[in-house]
Amino acid sequence: MATITLEIPDDLLEQLSPLQEQLPELLRQCLQPAFPSQIYRHILDFLTSQPSPEQIAAFRPTPEMQARLKPLLARSHSGELTPTEQRELDEYERIEHLIVMLKTGNQRISERQRAAKLNS
Repeated sequence: MATITLEIPDDLLEQLSPLQEQLPELLRQCLQPAFPSQIYRHILDFLTSQPSPEQIAAFRPTPEMQARLKPLLARSHSGELTPTEQRELDEYERIEHLIVMLKTGNQRISERQRAAKLNS
């Protein structure tokens, strides 16, 4: 392992001292975003394409997302996730919740549209 010497202001030293053992992981987090931006781009592109109710119902994670989730879930079940991997898995769960809410809202709209067609 390499050693780095930094000059930092005294007030920052006071804040970092209790975190000394966590500094390598904190630096790693700063350099490696926990969640790839292309995943957000995929979802935003989908949502801004004005998808039909059928397309919303069929929306699924990309094969790349699914491939990444499998090892994360396996490592989570075995208790081997790093803090960075846990944050990534948490983000996937937040996005899944958002998509479920979107699909639930979509179902309600589709049901109203069907009822309106039947009544007209």
